[in-house]
Amino acid sequence: MVCKRFFSKLFFFFIIIQLSMLSAVCPRSYPDEDQKASQSGIQAVNLGIITLYHPLVMYRKYQPFADYLSENTAYSFTLKISENYYQIIDYLSKGTVQAAILGGMTYLEAKKKIKILPLVSALGEDGKPFCQGVFITRSDNTQINKLEDIKNNRFAFASIHSTSGNLMPLYYLYSKTGIRLSDFKSYENLKYHDSVIRNVLRGNFDAGVALGTIAHQYKDVGLKFIGHTDPFPGFVLVVRKDLPSRIVDSIRSALLVLNYKNPRYREIMDTWDVNIRYGFTPTSDEAYETIHEAVTSLSSYGIEWR
Repeated sequence: MVCKRFFSKLFFFFIIIQLSMLSAVCPRSYPDEDQKASQSGIQAVNLGIITLYHPLVMYRKYQPFADYLSENTAYSFTLKISENYYQIIDYLSKGTVQAAILGGMTYLEAKKKIKILPLVSALGEDGKPFCQGVFITRSDNTQINKLEDIKNNRFAFASIHSTSGNLMPLYYLYSKTGIRLSDFKSYENLKYHDSVIRNVLRGNFDAGVALGTIAHQYKDVGLKFIGHTDPFPGFVLVVRKDLPSRIVDSIRSALLVLNYKNPRYREIMDTWDVNIRYGFTPTSDEAYETIHEAVTSLSSYGIEWR
């Protein structure tokens, strides 16, 4: 029995080491692609991405996407990594980026401050523009086996501005299960989705919630799934309304031509983050009404987002 506990702890120790390697400190600035584009006479477009992982991981997963746009339009796309949800809205507001991939809640917040156009929504593996939050615990946690068991435990959410790691899980708990924040022994909002996973695996929290596509990457290395939210609108690529129409049309065309079932495109798309890997579909502001309803509902319980 002692031996079994020893190897169980050793297993989780190696899992944490592997996850920590992904979160190594990285530089906050990257080569000045704007200057290179200017020198070559190609118009530069800065592309921001909502923060899902540590910046180094974000750069590795999304730079190939920016490269695809540069290679399939007449423009040079530079990836701008934001450190948090506030910064990507600030980037859009100041024109530091002209286009960005946002989650539903960040899109609603951004459009209050900036004139932006929702261009396309990312598709999931099933070909639909939706995603889910997944409730997790450690696979060796015998005390938590279903969603109701998270009461009186330490719980981790993603950023307070995360749609899939905070807003929609809270909406699901309040509207479908009756579980309230006051039912937790303690709870905390962490910076990234992989931070939630890493801290649950370390035992710093008894359970947590993260974007399903991210949680599934770690299901076989120590995570147990105990529930999920209802599907909700996924990631949206927006552009500033002052971006010239020729650039907007070029971005739209380059993304809507993608077809994951086509081997030619799949080889390219498989180098992208799973959250944008399966292609895109046209979208509109109305598609994100579900997110607005969740914000309104939770506000009636006194839950605010600032």
